[in-house]
Amino acid sequence: MTIHASRRDVLKGGGALVVSFSLAGALGEALAQGAKPLALTEVDSFLAIDAGGVVTLYSGKVDLGTGVATALPQMVADELDVPLDRVKLVQGDTALTPDQGTTWGSLSIQIGGMQLRNAAATAKAALLDEAAKRLGAKQDELKVVDGVVSAGNKRVSYGELVGGKSFALKLDHAKPAAGKDPKDYKLVGKPVPRVDIPDKVMGRFTYMQDFRVPGMLHGRVVRPPAIGATLESVDEASIKDVVGVVKVVREGNFLGVVAESEWGAIKAAEKLKASWSKSQTLPDAAKLWDEVRASKVAKDEVTSNVGNTADAMGQAGAEFKDGKLTSWSASQATHNLRKQLATMFSMPADSVRCIYIEGSGCYGRNGHEDAAADAALLAKAVGRPVRVQWSRADEHGWDPKGPPTLVDLRAAVDGAGAVTAWESEFFIPQQTAGSFNVPLVAATLTGMPAGDDIAPGNIFQNSAIPYKLANVKTVCRRLATTPFRPSWIRTPGRMQNTYANECFIDELAAAANADPVEFRLKYLDPNDKRGIEVLNRAAALAKWDKRPSPRRDQRGDVVTGRGVAYCKYELARTYIAAVAEVEVKRSSGDIRVTKFYLAHDCGQIINPDGLRNQLDGNVIQTISRTLIEELKYDRSAVTSLDWESYPILRFPQIPELVYDLIDRPNERPWGAGEPSASVVPPAISNAVFDAIGVRLRSVPFTPDKVTAAMKGAA
Repeated sequence: MTIHASRRDVLKGGGALVVSFSLAGALGEALAQGAKPLALTEVDSFLAIDAGGVVTLYSGKVDLGTGVATALPQMVADELDVPLDRVKLVQGDTALTPDQGTTWGSLSIQIGGMQLRNAAATAKAALLDEAAKRLGAKQDELKVVDGVVSAGNKRVSYGELVGGKSFALKLDHAKPAAGKDPKDYKLVGKPVPRVDIPDKVMGRFTYMQDFRVPGMLHGRVVRPPAIGATLESVDEASIKDVVGVVKVVREGNFLGVVAESEWGAIKAAEKLKASWSKSQTLPDAAKLWDEVRASKVAKDEVTSNVGNTADAMGQAGAEFKDGKLTSWSASQATHNLRKQLATMFSMPADSVRCIYIEGSGCYGRNGHEDAAADAALLAKAVGRPVRVQWSRADEHGWDPKGPPTLVDLRAAVDGAGAVTAWESEFFIPQQTAGSFNVPLVAATLTGMPAGDDIAPGNIFQNSAIPYKLANVKTVCRRLATTPFRPSWIRTPGRMQNTYANECFIDELAAAANADPVEFRLKYLDPNDKRGIEVLNRAAALAKWDKRPSPRRDQRGDVVTGRGVAYCKYELARTYIAAVAEVEVKRSSGDIRVTKFYLAHDCGQIINPDGLRNQLDGNVIQTISRTLIEELKYDRSAVTSLDWESYPILRFPQIPELVYDLIDRPNERPWGAGEPSASVVPPAISNAVFDAIGVRLRSVPFTPDKVTAAMKGAA
């Protein structure tokens, strides 16, 4: 359960949140004063227990639709031995939750969950120590059931031991407290139903789009017709007949309207006449890769360098009130957004409070933060709370984009079919050192203070390969500029880079006339038993047809193929191997994925049902990205502004999904949000090669690209 506070509660006491139960003692006083501990080294930063034994968790990691609002309480409830329904969750409130970093990178369980588990284990040890004193018993005589500690016929509850008081205990996440033995888990590893689903299914859930505060107005931003266009004039009289208009807000090249109703704001934004300069700053889409290759290189980042590839190659082939700003948004990084809003309005960070309200999903950095900046700017202009909801055209046209990635690969294979050298170059934008902030659209348009950062995410990850070769060199050519405002998108870098590497290793297997699975196993580190196991289990799951690719025995218009892909995520965690089965229609170039098999090892599984949810979402969405989804633009702006011009996968196109979930309860849990997406494009590409004998080197695999590839190979 997630606690949602009313505006009255949020603003009471100069911005302190009074939660739904009464806290006595030191912690209650701290909350009333708005001074709850937030340091990562304090138990009280992460959890509190009230007099009734209800446990409240404070998580800086938020649920973006991934199910962590179930998994995190599941971990803590099991560690504390309390019922799951007596655990509440506060997430992403910068006044109440510790800054555990942005919710990304499949780290919510691996980092955030382990920090919460450490806090729970530390708290439990202190509770048992106090219980032993109260009950006059030894530690090994104590039993805990549903938050009640007993020794013989004597009992004391957690609520009686600590109810409402501060723990005042330090945490060391590098040396976490001893927790439960995995064999004693009652909730972890079990398929617990997600706590958010019933309200979502029944229409009771409060999404960000549904959130309201008293006295709220509605705002809409009038977007420039082209990126980089300058606002020349505005005719405010053009909307004099629109009912409920409160104000037209112009600040530099930012233009917005505020109205009493959402519909009034929409109509005013549509009718407001404004003139803009012309602007054509975007590259010619037909020459995109030429422009990427010609871009200035800021620096080279060598991600692996083994042996001497040169020699080997030679040998063989918001709201403002009382000077404070409160922002409610679905941002995945409320602590970062707080800093950006403070910079934009030249305010101290402690005068800005950002509160997370769940939105309708988030796979990468979308428009939540920008909408928050729009709302804050309009709220300041009218002196009242303003709600801004982006339209589909706003989102598609103005959210940041995953940057284009261009990869050159070279390898040498000797006469026996062995790979003797591997070289690759990745042309990707630079990353502003130490920054993951994407400049806010509103700040850019108004000319207000904002960092001039480039933040595409850790897109160098998985550029180095998981295979052991005698000579390997992989280099990321960090480009000074990139089209559009760059940011991370689902599985940033790891998907693009794995796609290139796994297709190329497949190409080398074909050149060596080797089975693609056996070829990979030949070059995996023999000491990496988990990697070998996950690849073998994926092949077994799919009843892999052991032979070289492509098939040579098919006739007719519709042909089939199978392809494999493997990834050790970031070469450090979460092993994934996949097999895709496809049908390709030669006459049209249409590809249909019929079955997708996945073996997945993320260590200890917290909630198998939640993990399957994540895999379903990852595989289905990435098949859509691989086959269909494509950003379209002209020299001025994005042109794919709706679901017709930017289509996504339909239900009849979803393949049969088959999983092998490898649970390792004695290992630490790793992330499962992103990794499985990384193997989808290469598995499909390799399956298409198996079917028709041509390589698809650019995503999405549209029919015209398939037919062009077949003609080129003819």
